[in-house]
Amino acid sequence: MTPIWLKQTPNGITLNLHCQPGAKITKVVGLHDGCLKISLQAPAIENKANELLLAWLSKQLKVPQKQIQFISGQNTRHKRVEVWGPISLEQIIQALKP
Repeated sequence: MTPIWLKQTPNGITLNLHCQPGAKITKVVGLHDGCLKISLQAPAIENKANELLLAWLSKQLKVPQKQIQFISGQNTRHKRVEVWGPISLEQIIQALKP
């Protein structure tokens, strides 16, 4: 069964994320309000947390960073990100296990 935070779209795969900046380490923490919760080591100033999130997702999912983009939430903790390219829902679930 597909998790509530993950959705296949015609263009790619959408991830609903709840990001917590200023953590000691960047990692998946679990679920929060129907979203995958990710703690980010970077602070929420000057777009540092967003940049770290995209770079970290690129590394975890093994897709180029240019294939990941924000749909919404650049200025909030609740973010929607779209990933496209040769990756499946199952690969994302495996890569982002808490």
